[in-house]
Amino acid sequence: MTFSLDALRRWPDIEAAELTATDAADRLILDESASARAGGAAGSLVVIGDGYGALTLGAAHAGARGIRTHQDPLTGERALAANAERFGLAGAFASLPLDAALVRGARVILLRLPRSLEALRDIAGLIAAHAGPDVAVYAGGRVKHMSLGMNDVLREHFGRLDVTHARQKSRVLVAREPHDGRDPAPQRAVHDGLTVCAFGGVFAGTSIDIGTRFLLDHLPVALPGVDEAIDFACGTGVVAASLALRNPELRLYACDQSAAAVASARATASANGVADRVTVVRDDMLAARGDASASLIALNPPFHSGAAVHEALAPRMFADAARVLRSGGELWTVWNSGLRYRPALERLVGPTRQVARNAKFTVTASTKR
Repeated sequence: MTFSLDALRRWPDIEAAELTATDAADRLILDESASARAGGAAGSLVVIGDGYGALTLGAAHAGARGIRTHQDPLTGERALAANAERFGLAGAFASLPLDAALVRGARVILLRLPRSLEALRDIAGLIAAHAGPDVAVYAGGRVKHMSLGMNDVLREHFGRLDVTHARQKSRVLVAREPHDGRDPAPQRAVHDGLTVCAFGGVFAGTSIDIGTRFLLDHLPVALPGVDEAIDFACGTGVVAASLALRNPELRLYACDQSAAAVASARATASANGVADRVTVVRDDMLAARGDASASLIALNPPFHSGAAVHEALAPRMFADAARVLRSGGELWTVWNSGLRYRPALERLVGPTRQVARNAKFTVTASTKR
């Protein structure tokens, strides 16, 4: 198959006519970095934040090999692998965690700017600590998602910052002369005796978002007959840690597709002294769990796929939760009342009762048929 950015797919992430696997920012980053990448030694190129493989495979198609790449969402990592197989480029790159090995000695780094300044601070600090002294970072995005704060964060770790001309509502920042590097470390905050740890970019950071707080306020205090519960789409692991503290015999299984969320949830469990009873896994949905293997699942479903809002996300999660629940098991869900998820919960899981409702959120419990 002839390589084309337009032919890239988002699968296994949500696919729809209005959702694309690449955009003008990817093309601009590739164009602006082309001369810097030309003739580079194998292993000198790093890609961070690639949505579905456009940057990695665009560079590979141009001849780059030994590319090191990191994507926070597992669906993005799997989409890159699937796209690479389709175009015969699977051997051109390796997917790595966000750590020193990812950027060590890098000469050119292509970066899709994260929307979170704290996530950018973690990435910039890591690059400055471990990349080559002559590294050039091509950091781009859609102008509507960029802010002057991003320039300020990059200047904390780079002595020179150039700004390209905008094209098709996209722009690239080029950072050079790294200094004052540091490895990412989670921030911490304490809420009513619960310590929350968060790496940059994780939803809600070290706070407890109001939806999760509303769910926690209404989850059963005691869980008789339940030996393990699941914190589905766990984020920083607030629900898992809270349930573990409330129920000293309970084991928790927490999962999220975000690498930063998984690292945060593990840190949260450790900070609250429950790491021995909380297993945290990076997974797409609940794929690693067997059918009918759980009695209770707690879920605060996301409704964004990247920067896009899409109504198909939560129903997919409800369906997978139903697969994993035993007959008579319960899915406890909190959702923005305006989204009206109850019919989907009734259809996909089973009889659903409203547990609580306020001006913004609804908590329901759905019993698996």
